[in-house]
Amino acid sequence: MTYKNDAVVRRKDRAVTDEKWIVDLLNRAPFGVMATVWEGRPFTVARNFAYDPEKHAVYLHGAQKGRTYDNVQAGDRVCLNVSEMGRLLPAARAMNFSVEFSGVVIFGRVSLVTDADEAKHGLQLLSDKHFPHLEPGKDYEPVTDTDLKVTAVYRIDIESWSGKQKKVADDFPGAFYFEEIGD
Repeated sequence: MTYKNDAVVRRKDRAVTDEKWIVDLLNRAPFGVMATVWEGRPFTVARNFAYDPEKHAVYLHGAQKGRTYDNVQAGDRVCLNVSEMGRLLPAARAMNFSVEFSGVVIFGRVSLVTDADEAKHGLQLLSDKHFPHLEPGKDYEPVTDTDLKVTAVYRIDIESWSGKQKKVADDFPGAFYFEEIGD
């Protein structure tokens, strides 16, 4: 299924339109940065998330108080940025230094999930993504109605998404990973 893509990617050579690639990145990325707006001011927060292909939506969670909770109550427009950093790419001139990356930007509408079954579904997706080796009912107690009284579950209904990637040849001179600095 194809979804509207209203994001303009300036560097067409880096645009990724393959939906499988986008979904694969969403499934492996541990977290994303969600942007909301409060009284005309942007607010971003890092959140773990899980993509639900059946609903073409993203689930996140947090507390039932605080800025994210208030922002979602005040407005439903949202953006989620998910990215991975690759190797750092030195160059002869500082202005040409670069980095490999992969990223997805999602635009949509966010809402507080009020249906208990859907909230439990969203939280289970998060658990399955981040703790795939653990089984509910065996390794941990599944989410209860009592848990939902203090946990806010959000669903982003995706209206559009776009992917972007910069990757260079494996033998790029001097390329290294950030973690290698100081080794």
